[in-house]
Amino acid sequence: MVRANGVYEAPRSVLEALDNDLVEMARSKQRGLCCGAGGAQMWKEDEPGNKRINIERTEEALATGAEIVAANCPFCLTMMMDGIKAAEKQESVMVYDLAELIVNNKGL
Repeated sequence: MVRANGVYEAPRSVLEALDNDLVEMARSKQRGLCCGAGGAQMWKEDEPGNKRINIERTEEALATGAEIVAANCPFCLTMMMDGIKAAEKQESVMVYDLAELIVNNKGL
């Protein structure tokens, strides 16, 4: 969510209003980890290292046990979906934009 501006609670309030259990990743809010797309990781060759940044972030999301990963950034959506697919978890974990969750919720 918008780390540069310190906006953390507004999108979380929306998620809580959707009557879901909100689970935070270990690195969240001011300690959040970018999925890598904002740093152009989506469009360039991998740099030397043990794993892609979106795989690292996806592993953190999967470690929460959540069945839904919510994002509010088109880059994060793509990077997280790619990570879920790489982990072969696309049958059990869905990635949604916050707006999609709002539209699909009948009780809000």
